[in-house]
Amino acid sequence: MSAIITTAEPRAGRPKVTYRTAGDRAVLVEYGHTIPVDLSVNFFAHASAQHLADQPVRGVLEVAPGLRSLLVYYDPAVIGQDRVVAALEELHDDIPEPASIVLPSRRLTLPIAFDDSASREAVNRYRISTRPDAPNVVDGNNIDYLVRYNGLPNREAFAERILRTEWWNAFTGFYPGLPSLLPLDPRSEIIAPKYNPARGWTPEGAVALGGPCLVIHPIESVGSYQLFGRTLPISNLVRQPRSHRIDPILIHPGDRITFVEVTEGELIELRRQVFEGRYDYAIEPGRYAVADHLKLGSDPEVAAEAQRRRATRCAAQELVKVP
Repeated sequence: MSAIITTAEPRAGRPKVTYRTAGDRAVLVEYGHTIPVDLSVNFFAHASAQHLADQPVRGVLEVAPGLRSLLVYYDPAVIGQDRVVAALEELHDDIPEPASIVLPSRRLTLPIAFDDSASREAVNRYRISTRPDAPNVVDGNNIDYLVRYNGLPNREAFAERILRTEWWNAFTGFYPGLPSLLPLDPRSEIIAPKYNPARGWTPEGAVALGGPCLVIHPIESVGSYQLFGRTLPISNLVRQPRSHRIDPILIHPGDRITFVEVTEGELIELRRQVFEGRYDYAIEPGRYAVADHLKLGSDPEVAAEAQRRRATRCAAQELVKVP
């Protein structure tokens, strides 16, 4: 038996929608197509989640937006699967054209130290204990591999890609508090293959790249993304004064992140302030108009530069060994 309940074809700026059974009390709503990653589809998923938050449906308990999906949990004693799907179809009809979508979106500024000692330690442990011949380990780090894989001239160009754009938290998942960030400026797009096999240890606060997504590790964990820096703690499961104000998870879906480069010594001091409850995170409330992203992407000069960088990256990847 197919898990697909029904589908709706794309129309009027809205993506194709596929409704799937997800157990006996959830519906998985998939938007658009798998490849390539499309931020417009992700914006639509967030708009759907926000619509359900603003106009709740009786019996729908929780929603979780993904990269191009929405997982909808419901109480089958209150509402049936067919009514959930019907409510979602009505919801999708109410969402405005992409250029008119405005989403809740805070702006957070985080310090980042590139090529920090903790990331190097994780890379070195991997080289010693797991894969001594890993092609993504160059002089004890992953940064030089990232530079070559993306066809960049040097580390400074790589850092510029990270620092020059706002990073959109497309979804939080894999484990609690792990944000998956995509650049809002298409010229800042960078790509990386994952470790093979995975790394056994990743420091908390590590910033890493896998596929098109940049992640920040909220806890010590395993990991398979290429490490290139470290930032402040982004989860606080044991509450401290002034830590994250309300939520133990710092970065919410739909937040925008901007990185500011600091030295490792400066980062260590800032992290000490966090642990001592003396640090105030730079968080600005706000909203994000999807029209701003569409306008940037449609700018001829921006589009041409993004395409040129994409072509350079594709040519470089032909010459670099994948882990």
